[in-house]
Amino acid sequence: MFGLYIVSLLALLLPKAVLSSPCLAFDASFNLLVFGLDGHDWSVGTQDTWATGNLGTPTDITTTGRPPFDAANTTCYLSQFYNAIYVLSGDSANPSDVHIYNAAKKTWFAQTTTVGTYDPASAVAILDHDTNVFYAYSKGELFFLDMGALVAANSTALDWVDAKAASFNTVGYQPVMALAQNHIHFLDVPGTPAGSADIFVIHFSYFQPEAQAYSGPTFPATHGQATSFFQTTGVQQEFAFIPDDGSSTYVINVETNTTQALAGPSTKDASSTYFAGITSLVQLTSDGTVSYLPYKQGDTQANQAATWTKISSISAAVAALPPSSSASPTSTGKAGSTASNGPFNAKPTGSGVGSIGSGSSTSAAVASRPVTGVLLMASALGLMALLL
Repeated sequence: MFGLYIVSLLALLLPKAVLSSPCLAFDASFNLLVFGLDGHDWSVGTQDTWATGNLGTPTDITTTGRPPFDAANTTCYLSQFYNAIYVLSGDSANPSDVHIYNAAKKTWFAQTTTVGTYDPASAVAILDHDTNVFYAYSKGELFFLDMGALVAANSTALDWVDAKAASFNTVGYQPVMALAQNHIHFLDVPGTPAGSADIFVIHFSYFQPEAQAYSGPTFPATHGQATSFFQTTGVQQEFAFIPDDGSSTYVINVETNTTQALAGPSTKDASSTYFAGITSLVQLTSDGTVSYLPYKQGDTQANQAATWTKISSISAAVAALPPSSSASPTSTGKAGSTASNGPFNAKPTGSGVGSIGSGSSTSAAVASRPVTGVLLMASALGLMALLL
């Protein structure tokens, strides 16, 4: 009887870990947005406000209707024509929902989808610039989801459609996908040599029969992250590829079929996510640190001299949050309306954003929560030992 009592007490005392998967995006005015960082969403402003020596104060844009950013593979995308941010896998309770952030009105919506054989948990996706259609690779198949001109949710679900099987070898493939010139570039495909990519042509819905090789420095045939550089107008022409080991940053230009090898991120973190604007590539590490690499399209010399710099204003804003504000309103609503406040979310340790940057001012503020959990666990175990 005492054992059952102690187990129940221990269950009450131990904190519940909630996975956090913050993500990056730019809006159509190229304000940097960081979603889900320590339970809050932030607008950091345009690059001139957070570049070295110009440290503005990020704006907390957390509001109702937002997803909890608690799934394992949350990703954010900019719909440039419509100034909307689309979030895939932002809610572990509703993994097939696409959350829509209307950047102009600063409102959230949850769009339901029907998935069929599409698996949100394993999928990797790009958002095509001109058609506003998602293309996602899932278990050897290429699926698409047409977002139309959505800046708010429809009352009816959208369908993930199985377009076709991939034409290349998919055995053991962990997809690395990049968008440029309305083509999807698949990197690290089994059997495809380093410095080359398999290509799917979106507007004609077919896979090119031969891999495309790129001249210049050879990017490795290895897993990593890819993100496309935007243009002021028109489709993306370049994408960045960062191998998981962070050894270099490769920028591939699909107009000239050439590659630049630039500085790898200062923080080597295979769990980092990346988002590119027009003149910068931004990294969000698994501990919540945000850094950027300045980039000038067409200027190889300046790009090779560029270095990664931490955007310290974000860490400072998170550190300034009162202890109770690590929770924020989350999404419970569906299509057509923003949702009321949902449950508050504590931040996890480990792969989520449990502590912000080793040595940063945020560490003490955020780390107090897991330490409290450890002390509670120790107290409960001590009580168990006494009573048993």
